[in-house]
Amino acid sequence: MTAAELQQATKALAAMFSCFPQSPLTDVEMQMRGYLGAVRDAELADLQAAIQRFVRGEVRTGNAQFCPSSAQLCIEVRERRVMRELMARRAAQAPAKQVIA
Repeated sequence: MTAAELQQATKALAAMFSCFPQSPLTDVEMQMRGYLGAVRDAELADLQAAIQRFVRGEVRTGNAQFCPSSAQLCIEVRERRVMRELMARRAAQAPAKQVIA
């Protein structure tokens, strides 16, 4: 990720953390570093889609009452990447529609 994308990823993660209960003992800075380290090679769009799915309760793994672990988030990020790539391939394989004027 670029520096600008890391900044957006940080905001997306902070928004996710605010949607789930956090322990008062949580070191938020260390938590953020851990998550960012785990997703640093991901595409921002895939991370944002994964976070959105967790916040909406659309991910079936884990407990929807608690914030996903960095590992759970990475699994969902990879699934979002696979889905994005599949959709791009389908779009590329679809015949171009002709516009009749």
